[in-house]
Amino acid sequence: MENGGSTITIKGILSLLMESISELEDEEGRCAKRVISLGMGDPTLYSCFRTTQVSLQAVSDSLLSNKFHGYAPTVGLPQTRRAIAEYLSRDLPYKLSQDDVFITSGCTQAIDVALAMLARPRANILLPRPGFPIYELCAKFRNLEVRYFDLLPENGWEIDLDAVESLADENTVALVVINPGNPCGNVYSYLHLMKIAETAKKLGILVIADEVYGHLSFGSKPFVPMGVFGSIVPVLTLGSLSKRWIVPGWRLGWFVTTDPSGSFKDPKIIERFKKYFDILGGPATFIQAAVPTILEQTDESFFKKTLNSLKNSSDICYDWINEIPCIDSSHRPEGSMAMMVKLNLSLLEDISDDIDFCFKLAREESVILLPGTAVGLKNWLRITFAADASSIEEAFKRIKCFYLRHAKTQSQTIVDL
Repeated sequence: MENGGSTITIKGILSLLMESISELEDEEGRCAKRVISLGMGDPTLYSCFRTTQVSLQAVSDSLLSNKFHGYAPTVGLPQTRRAIAEYLSRDLPYKLSQDDVFITSGCTQAIDVALAMLARPRANILLPRPGFPIYELCAKFRNLEVRYFDLLPENGWEIDLDAVESLADENTVALVVINPGNPCGNVYSYLHLMKIAETAKKLGILVIADEVYGHLSFGSKPFVPMGVFGSIVPVLTLGSLSKRWIVPGWRLGWFVTTDPSGSFKDPKIIERFKKYFDILGGPATFIQAAVPTILEQTDESFFKKTLNSLKNSSDICYDWINEIPCIDSSHRPEGSMAMMVKLNLSLLEDISDDIDFCFKLAREESVILLPGTAVGLKNWLRITFAADASSIEEAFKRIKCFYLRHAKTQSQTIVDL
């Protein structure tokens, strides 16, 4: 059940890939080719992805008002919690209150809060593979045993629910669901999410719903929040402004109890939440104060433009992948900002694994992809498509050149077979 990426972080391996490119710079710091990174899920790296003027003005007004330079309540400003509750309630069959919402420094801190609240002696948590490695890192710090269930590429990366049932025991505390999917670019259907909720109820565990890519769905399936099924099973919903509003550096996230049955309403549980937030540093107060305006006044046209850009970029990636024999994806992305592709090493003569592939690609072509090992799938690659079309086209032209340079001859391939 060990994840191959247990000692690897995404930022860590991407830094090493960048360093391998910088070793090739000349004395004036110039690289032979401009670096194109399709490895980090940060859309702000490309000029086609920019946040709204509404967001910028809201933060500016908040900062210049001189009202928000002091400490915020540790659980977050009341108006911010209220605004997020109203925003999330738009897609739920019940209403959240501000008491259900706790403000965090991005979704990463929300993940840490969720795992800290669930940790206890001998407890284990069920994580998806491939998935987001921060969960495993946080679990190790909390002495939570990690057990992995597979996502099934042949089924559009749906959860292997039979595996979930076989992995769970009396010490299992939660199941993590990432939807829309990072790193797979999938979006779960209403029916599959209901089956997940029913499975969790049967096992007596809660669901942690990582919805940092919430509403970034551009395929045939609409985004359905896991909280819709909160009456079946208690759900902790984690999210942020980062991706939908294209402001990951603002570090504004949330930890929300989407639980109409009231499983989290026990005063002892609420008090534990509040005490834990007393030791955390939340987002800057003036960023929090801007949230109500951002959530209420962002025009739908901004979201549509982002989705159109992501769909166009993902289609370019998918079409190029079909042109390069050594990589394969049977699943066209439907959401988020990344996809997984399988690496066929039998077609390459001097590449040992996905990490070797990525480091040689970086050195030879100045293109950065994330090795699948970092997200739990050895000999796969994660490709981020939150980039402009011209950069993606150029990156894949170089990847194709890289393949042709390292491809086995036909006779070699026949011998291997």
